[in-house]
Amino acid sequence: MKYINKAKKSLGQNFLIDKNIINKIIKIGNINNTKNVVEIGSGYGSLTTAINRFNPKQIIAIEKDKNLSSFLENKFKDNKKIKVINSDILNLIEKNNFKKKTTVFGNLPYNVSTKILASLILLKKWPPWYDMLVLMFQKEVADRIIAKANTKEFGRLSVLANWRLEVKKHFDISNNCFFPKPKIMSTVLSFKPIKNNKFNLQNPKNLEKITRILFSNRRKMINKNFRKIFKNSNHVANELNINLKNRPSDLSNEIYYKIAIQYENYLTNS
Repeated sequence: MKYINKAKKSLGQNFLIDKNIINKIIKIGNINNTKNVVEIGSGYGSLTTAINRFNPKQIIAIEKDKNLSSFLENKFKDNKKIKVINSDILNLIEKNNFKKKTTVFGNLPYNVSTKILASLILLKKWPPWYDMLVLMFQKEVADRIIAKANTKEFGRLSVLANWRLEVKKHFDISNNCFFPKPKIMSTVLSFKPIKNNKFNLQNPKNLEKITRILFSNRRKMINKNFRKIFKNSNHVANELNINLKNRPSDLSNEIYYKIAIQYENYLTNS
């Protein structure tokens, strides 16, 4: 393939070129003619072309790079099912104008991958417009998303992702499968929305706030940061059976969700 311009570090561009990996990724999404597809960071359209063979209802190819977006428009100009949008995915998620029953694919730019995932998790309307996310991350980031409590990788990402989504790891990808070749490995994860979430919040961003405060000092006991959230911190800790001498990674996902619910009650009553 002829590359029209040099990959931009500022956009975290590393293009997937291995056809076997592309086909493995598409199989995860189980595409058919009833599905809509959104592709984040379509690049030169290798994944877009492969997805199109499965005859989805529509493919929205989102590409932030203006030159690549023009390239894609020209490449798919005769295909009415493929719509190319030159925009930042974060702006589009905020507008929330996507169709229902959408599968999202994305070879996410390493520099904004966690921000994109968080935006898709923290949507106010739930269940969301998408029924599956098939996303590629830097392996180190993926390890943090699937991490369990009491491990060094466990943190905010795992708490947020597992709150509303069923997360599954599929496979790692060698850096040889990309151009330009990155220094690190990648990992493909899929996410399915949990429709009936027992840990419901009025404002999803409250969970983000709780985790940000409590994980701000990973190696220290949570007692001081807990007091930043609740004035009556000892009472809340007793009610939730939390030992304030614990470190953030000692608490389970469920405890964080219960803290967030308690925080919303606290805001309502104070």
